[in-house]
This record gives sequence, structure tokens and C-alpha cells, in this order.
Amino acid sequence: MKKRRLVMRSVILFILGAAVAYTLYANFSKDKIHKVEMGKEAPDFVLVDMDGETHRLSDYKGQGVFLNFWGTWCKPCEKEMPYINNQYKQFKDQGVQTIAVNISESKLVVNKFLERHDLEFPVVIDKDRQVENAYGIGPLPATFLIDPEGKVVKYHTGTLTEPMVREYMEQVKP
Repeated sequence: MKKRRLVMRSVILFILGAAVAYTLYANFSKDKIHKVEMGKEAPDFVLVDMDGETHRLSDYKGQGVFLNFWGTWCKPCEKEMPYINNQYKQFKDQGVQTIAVNISESKLVVNKFLERHDLEFPVVIDKDRQVENAYGIGPLPATFLIDPEGKVVKYHTGTLTEPMVREYMEQVKP
């Protein structure tokens, strides 16, 4: 009986040790994932939107870019979409481009979401998660502000309010 208890305790201790080691590894390595630095050139990408149009980030040099990473399942993402849409309408003719990058969901799911929320800005799908990885995205929603020279000036994780969206678009307006 004592031997069995010793074995069980050893197994539990091993599992706990492995969990602690993994947590430490994940926390120390997550800083290395974030590849985009403020003031540095934003990683270029080419993705296709829901209308079949190609969006290459470098094509928007000379314009500010409001780059938002999101998912249909993400409630904070859903909450900020109307704010982004409203400000997109205000700033699209002032040299601020909005691109919403969906993280790896199906076109059908994304289209249903867009129809339900009547969104007008370009939405692209990062099917293989290469853009997500290049930008080192953690929790969603995540927003990058890219100035007209193509440099990242701000990174924000979490839900945006409409005044924040307006302020951010104003920040990157040429």
C-alpha cells in the first residue's frame, strides 16, 4: 500500500513539475514570438479579401494603415467591429486604410459574420497563419497602427472603444 502511494505521489509530482516547466518555458518564449518592434518596418504580406481583391501591405505606403487581427468567435473583436466600421467610413478618404485580418477561419463563417454586422472595410483571411506569426499576435483582438512610411507606431491588444479607434486612425493619417 505504501509503495503504491509513493508511486502515485511521484507521478503527480512529475506531472506538476512538467506543468511548471512548460509554463515557465511558454512565458519566457512568448516575448520572443513578438517579432514586430515599434518604429520598425511592418512585415509585408499579401492576402486576398472576401471580394477576391489582393491586399499587399507595401502597396499602402504613403497611407496610414489600421491593421486589426480578429476572429468571429472572439466577443471583444465582435464588440469593436462597429466602431472600426464607423471610423473606416470617416477616414477612408483621408488616407487611412483599414485591413481586418481574420485568423484562419473559413470563408463561409467570415462572410456570415460580415453580413450580420454589415461591415464595409476590407477583410482578409490569414489561412495558414503566416501573417499572424510574422506579427507575433497573442490574444485577440490585436491592432497595429502603421504610419505612411510603413513603420509600426502602436500595438494594442484588447477591445477598442470608438474614441480609441478614431484617435488611432487620426494618429496614422498622412
